[in-house]
Amino acid sequence: MNPDGMSPATNAHEPSAAIEPVYERVLLKLSGEMLMGKASYGIDPETVQEIAQEIARVRELGVQVAIVVGGGNIFRGVAASSRGMDRATADYMGMLATVMNALALQDALEKRGVQTRVQTAIAMHAVAEPYIRRRAIRHLEKGRVVILAAGSGDPYFTTDTTAALRALELNADVLLKATKVDGIYTADPLTDPRARKYDRLDYGTALERDLRVMDSTAFALCKDNALPIVVFNLQHGNIEQIVRGVPLGTIVTAGGG
Repeated sequence: MNPDGMSPATNAHEPSAAIEPVYERVLLKLSGEMLMGKASYGIDPETVQEIAQEIARVRELGVQVAIVVGGGNIFRGVAASSRGMDRATADYMGMLATVMNALALQDALEKRGVQTRVQTAIAMHAVAEPYIRRRAIRHLEKGRVVILAAGSGDPYFTTDTTAALRALELNADVLLKATKVDGIYTADPLTDPRARKYDRLDYGTALERDLRVMDSTAFALCKDNALPIVVFNLQHGNIEQIVRGVPLGTIVTAGGG
């Protein structure tokens, strides 16, 4: 494995079944929107089941998986704040939305036989464990998928920043950021046909060019601690391919390129 965690000799067209995982522990960031499917609001059970299947396949490889889930499919604190709601109150409401998503994902995973634990940054003992770093690591070591909800527990911080923070706290090898596009582009590829995709990128460039696939605080945390980020499209089999070292999406490291 090279310093940024990717296998340089892997051919994206080789059968993945012959390739061993290159990561031991990953943190997957899922936005709330990923759970909506084709709906415009809420949780689509079929989509959640499909995501659970992808995660289960990665877990079967022996890879330890932690997940930070967003809540934008139910409530977006920043949007509510822009319409006059107190920002801290709106952010706390958004954190509660992430717990609903975490429980839905837990249900789908456990129906596939995957042991899980939901941990929340805001205590709610009736439905989840409190987030305790050492306990989360122990769950991962025992093969359980740990779903981390309620953000960091503090307003004014995004779930992207929480994902970077938790990845570092849990000693993850890489932060996997699932999106609706296949990587980071020079502009929004959904609106600009001239947008060019980056296969590799360094943290400094991502910050300087204000490439908003993740917020600047999350990028800065990863940069300061040399945590690689892979931004990719959550299509069938992509998580498994990435943990096997197949170069998909955009990888952000110190070297870039």
